[in-house]
Amino acid sequence: MNKYILSLILLMISVQIFSQGKRIEAEMIFRDTLHNFGTIWYQNEAVYEFVFKNTGKSPLIINRVQSSCGCTVPKWGKEPVLPKAKGVIWVEYDSDKIGQFQKTVKIYSNAVNSPVTLLIIGAVKVTD
Repeated sequence: MNKYILSLILLMISVQIFSQGKRIEAEMIFRDTLHNFGTIWYQNEAVYEFVFKNTGKSPLIINRVQSSCGCTVPKWGKEPVLPKAKGVIWVEYDSDKIGQFQKTVKIYSNAVNSPVTLLIIGAVKVTD
């Protein structure tokens, strides 16, 4: 009887060790992580759509998205992104300040490459 219990314990330990070596995770790969708005006219809309794909083998869950300031507002879907599916992070810049800008948005998720940093740049000018 002790042999069977010992064999069962060893089998359970082997299965656990083997399964840890084959972790299957999500991975967030963006088409681009930088967007240059160029020249934006004062108080005009400035929105860019960052498209990504979950190249992993498990659903990708975005926990939070954090911008470097209140003038940059990110929006994203709250549903998990299935393996091989695409998702979108929309980033809107408030063009109420004149001059050049460089802002970042960090995406925190269950992906192996989390966090991912997105960058927007450009310049706001007053119309002539």
